[in-house]
Amino acid sequence: MLKDVTLGQFFPGSSVLHRLDPRGKLLLVVLYITALFFAKGPILYAVMFFWLALAVAVCGVRVKVLMRGMRPLLIIIIITGLLNIFMVPGENILPPDWGIRISREGLMQGGYMISRIFMLISATFLLTYTTSPIQLTDALERVLSPFKKIRLPVHELAMMMTIALRFIPTLIEETDKIMNAQKARGGDFESGNLFRRIKSMVPLLVPLFVSAFRRADELATAMECRCYHGGEGRTRMRVLRWGRIDLFVISGCLLTAAAVVVASRL
Repeated sequence: MLKDVTLGQFFPGSSVLHRLDPRGKLLLVVLYITALFFAKGPILYAVMFFWLALAVAVCGVRVKVLMRGMRPLLIIIIITGLLNIFMVPGENILPPDWGIRISREGLMQGGYMISRIFMLISATFLLTYTTSPIQLTDALERVLSPFKKIRLPVHELAMMMTIALRFIPTLIEETDKIMNAQKARGGDFESGNLFRRIKSMVPLLVPLFVSAFRRADELATAMECRCYHGGEGRTRMRVLRWGRIDLFVISGCLLTAAAVVVASRL
């Protein structure tokens, strides 16, 4: 299960999506999520799914990798769908003797909610899959730069967010190593009821926190040894510039998002 978590991983490539300006990709994700929350009806959801499928096909990331990243969140997605199926009021479509009330509106709402969460998470995954941590840091800093006028530490916030994403795969790998080491010493993480499993995770969390703090201290020491201070005067190996392909893709997605919002209001 731990190996299925792919959030924060970067898959190098030369696709159009990889070459887009990271600021544009952040904007595309925001536009996609906004349009997704406004979308209503199967036609608009099909349009949103088409754009997602097109992005997956263009970036070259395998569908198998994307679906593997969904496995840890599968329980949350299923519970959310079931809550909408059973809680949305409407005419019951099941026989009264069954003792379960499910409406047609609930089924539709549950299906829409599952599809929405799936597409939202997939769009977020594609952002990290096709954008390196350095590019993502620069993009976040440039997007949040207007907040510098109110003395908000934009560079530090962007750096912390990017480091957190970058270290997700590292911490998952560290957790897997600790689990294998404790299993070799007789540790059991899979048998027993829920409370027993939670209790068995305590010996795993202690060395994991120690390892995380040690890595954080090593990273801080390495940055200080390289005289890293960030902020003003910092240069970048790659200067962010908008290109024609960026303007074309953003314009197309902006028009699509506007059309989805307008169509959902009709």
